[in-house]
Amino acid sequence: MVQAQLGVDQPDFGTLLATMDCAPGEPIDTGRLLQPRIEAEVAFVLARDLDAPDIGADDVLAATGAVVAALEIVDSRVADWDISIVDTIADNASSGLFTLGAEHRPPAGLDLAACPMRLLRGAQEVSTGSGAACLGHPAVAVAWLAATARSYGRPLRAGEIVLSGALGPMVPVVAGDRFTAEIGGLGRVTALFAGDTR
Repeated sequence: MVQAQLGVDQPDFGTLLATMDCAPGEPIDTGRLLQPRIEAEVAFVLARDLDAPDIGADDVLAATGAVVAALEIVDSRVADWDISIVDTIADNASSGLFTLGAEHRPPAGLDLAACPMRLLRGAQEVSTGSGAACLGHPAVAVAWLAATARSYGRPLRAGEIVLSGALGPMVPVVAGDRFTAEIGGLGRVTALFAGDTR
């Protein structure tokens, strides 16, 4: 869905750094960002390495210790987000920051493709979608990433956090915003941006 929103016609990937992890409930400094946008995702916390050939969605689910509601704060240095795949790769998949919800749940019994998503700015709904918006199923997106990472000699490892991709359109962020994503079966996650409240 975000690929269509940006006119990018293929998946991409970047690296999540410890400095990008925003603790839940702590205000995020928008001064760290250029022109931020936010999107809701399903995060996978791996319990086992994903380094076998021909990794599929079932392999991803079997290797996952927990799935978590997540918000990714994406960013770009390109004016008005007029970007190409080259720009998003150069900007670490346009990834700026992320925050995870408090509820970590095993994937067994969850229908991640069907899970509905609502993203609220304050009390206003600003984005909706479902797990199917992420390459048909969030675990399919992680399987693609695992295969791609393995092909570069850097397979995904136990303990790593993987953001699977947007479940709905991303929306702009300004100082003072408070966003809450509600993802069916996974609970909610909130990001508060420092600054004057609206």
